[in-house]
Amino acid sequence: MRREQRNKNKGGSAPLKTIDLRSDTVTRPSVAMRRAMAEAAVGDDVYGEDPTVRRLEETAAEMTGHEAGLFVTSGTQGNLVCLLCHCRGGEAAILGNQSHIFNYEGGGMAALGGILPLPVEDAGGLPETGAVLRWVRPANVHFAPARLLCLENTHNREGGNAAAPMAFRKLVSTAKDHGLSVHLDGARIFNAAVAWDVDVKIYTGLVDSVQFCLSKGLGAPVGSVVCGRKDFIEKARHWRKVVGGGMRQAGVLAAAGLVALRDNLARLAEDHENAAVLAERLEEGDHLSVEPCPRRTNMVYFGIRKEGLTAEELALRCRLKGVLFNPVGPKRVRLVTHLDVSRSDVREAARIILEEAANR
Repeated sequence: MRREQRNKNKGGSAPLKTIDLRSDTVTRPSVAMRRAMAEAAVGDDVYGEDPTVRRLEETAAEMTGHEAGLFVTSGTQGNLVCLLCHCRGGEAAILGNQSHIFNYEGGGMAALGGILPLPVEDAGGLPETGAVLRWVRPANVHFAPARLLCLENTHNREGGNAAAPMAFRKLVSTAKDHGLSVHLDGARIFNAAVAWDVDVKIYTGLVDSVQFCLSKGLGAPVGSVVCGRKDFIEKARHWRKVVGGGMRQAGVLAAAGLVALRDNLARLAEDHENAAVLAERLEEGDHLSVEPCPRRTNMVYFGIRKEGLTAEELALRCRLKGVLFNPVGPKRVRLVTHLDVSRSDVREAARIILEEAANR
């Protein structure tokens, strides 16, 4: 995202362009989105009377190959609602040890659902089949029974990698053959579909439930959609209310989501191309190590090889030059491209990052 801030190094007098690579959540709604929000037909969605919300839910369900959809406030809420539908307290869900649900959603599955997480290694984005099946154990009074497998695609902590469709299909099929339901944390599932040039249903149509975010690469200001069978969505609607997610005249938000799905799907390829350029430029330096990614989407992770330079220090130096990003470890950094970052922006960001990494 390009914004203007004051360059304090020059006495606060000169404008400094900001290139914001912290996340694809920092985008601002387009003019078309703002117009649609202002003109949206609305009603009380808790009563099921908001026509714009209903249209968004129906559109999302059709796109993902499911019977029904449910508009929720966030990806975290969408994942939580799905887990609460799939599992009762004292039951278990198998999920990646690097997954967003396991690491970044406040432990909601345990705190609010009494659901035991059964972590498996998911290096590369998908867990190995054998690791998953080790948690599918015979009935035993000592074990919390595994009811659900949670998958993440694209996978944030694994470089934004998009899972190969055939590998995804095989894992889902095996899980179902062994009695597991499957939930897809598809916060960026459209990025995965674009990366492999396939219809998103190739992924979403296989699983029992999916949530995808409107507020990341698709550029809407807020919201996610959960999709599944009609009876599942009715159950999810109850749990959404329980966790405080019932909204009233939410059509003003859903309208932006509809514009996002109409206007911003195809352009995700541009974000992927920009991330590839960014990775290529950063590889030219001596002090950074760009992490490889089997199927890169809109993220670039790199490590810092330079002795004595931390990710926090590099982030501070670059911030002063107008480039924002998030350290994700003592010497590890994540960069995310999005619709408010241009090709020239990523080239300039790479130049600044390399320059600051080389400075003493």
